Amino acid sequence: MGLFHPVWSASPSSFAGHVTSLTCSMMFKLQNHGGNCLKNNKFLLFQSPLVKQRSKLSCSSVGNEDSTSISRSIREDPQSYISTIQPSDARILYYAAPAMGHNKEAHPECNRRVPAIIDALEKSELTSKFRGSEVTELQNIRSATVDDIASVHSRAYITGLEKAMSKASDDGIIFIDGSGPTYATATTFQESLLAAGAGISLVDSVVITSRIREDPPVGFALVRPPGHHAVPQGPMGFCVFGNIAVAARHAQLVHGLERVLIIDFDVHHGNGTNDVFYDDPDVFFISTHQSGSYPGTGKMQEIGSGEGEGTTLNLPLPGGSGDGTMRTVFEEVIVPAAQRFKPDIILVSAGYDAHVLDPLASLQFTTGTYYMLASNIKQLAKQLCGGRVVFFLEGGYNLQSLSNSVADSFRAFLGEQSLAPKFDDPAILYEEPSKKVLEAIQKVKHIHCL
Repeated sequence: MGLFHPVWSASPSSFAGHVTSLTCSMMFKLQNHGGNCLKNNKFLLFQSPLVKQRSKLSCSSVGNEDSTSISRSIREDPQSYISTIQPSDARILYYAAPAMGHNKEAHPECNRRVPAIIDALEKSELTSKFRGSEVTELQNIRSATVDDIASVHSRAYITGLEKAMSKASDDGIIFIDGSGPTYATATTFQESLLAAGAGISLVDSVVITSRIREDPPVGFALVRPPGHHAVPQGPMGFCVFGNIAVAARHAQLVHGLERVLIIDFDVHHGNGTNDVFYDDPDVFFISTHQSGSYPGTGKMQEIGSGEGEGTTLNLPLPGGSGDGTMRTVFEEVIVPAAQRFKPDIILVSAGYDAHVLDPLASLQFTTGTYYMLASNIKQLAKQLCGGRVVFFLEGGYNLQSLSNSVADSFRAFLGEQSLAPKFDDPAILYEEPSKKVLEAIQKVKHIHCL
């Protein structure tokens, strides 16, 4: 169900030069993509033609009463607004939406995933019960509206899914995706709106806090169903609505944040997010994923189209890639790409299914890998966009590695020592395919002039 329009069909021998000549000109445009989102800690609304255009569209695209009132509150009295959504001293702000009714027993994407994470956070004393307001669970959120979802999905799909709930209620469970076992129950529509709404609310909280504090909290949407495979026309790969894509559009339309960087480190390519922003020059989508894995998209040649050429970076990694690979990728690819793009906010599709223990792929990330990613992305956000960063739970199907890795991500956000050595077993790891990894890194750096 992917909607990719491959940009390049040339032979390998002509590919590199053709990409370089065109993409490097795009990179020049990115380097000169002006504007800063903070000046003396005061938010400045962008007035680029794109933002002006999106401002005009906001009434029709996300013009529901909730979004309008939120935008007005943000502009008129940010201090009052933030007091209604979180304590001002939070360092981590999260929301847990376990979607208990959206469940199929023995399915990898079942309703035990989020509760397993919460249990691990409790056992690790990483919740407000132990940390006070330092780690805060967001309480006052709204479900996403149909207009919110329609900013990235077709209304025909949204309406069709809502109508399908009666059949799901009658049958108990239905399958809604022809390319994979994506299911729905009677509660799926409402629980999917809540998952997307959690991301919106976290973006609101983080962005508003960044206007009054130099160190806003890291947001984490511990939600399901996941979202990064959901394409504009429908569900795919366990995903119903594109939670991170909806949040990205909200950040642009409501908060005036023009440039959004999305980092996706799920083991599978985030084809839905890729599709939504493929021709958008103001959303830079970076995906690392296992080469050849589901859904078979995310080739290196897929770099965006039209005005968005150069703002999609796909890096397929060979099977067996692990911690060493990801550290090098972060340093040599993600950091320079992000620095050149100069984002106003970073959103992260945090998939924990690249872990060596996960059953659905064959990369060998460890708990320590996820600690490193969480720590480095937080630091990158601090350097580039006033600390504005929100993570979104995507994959992760071994409950033990998933929950331990999320807990270690929380430690990274807090600047505390990793407990990865307690959970990781070096004996099960094998040598990474360093030669293939180096070739992949050099190729993507050449394509994107990094």
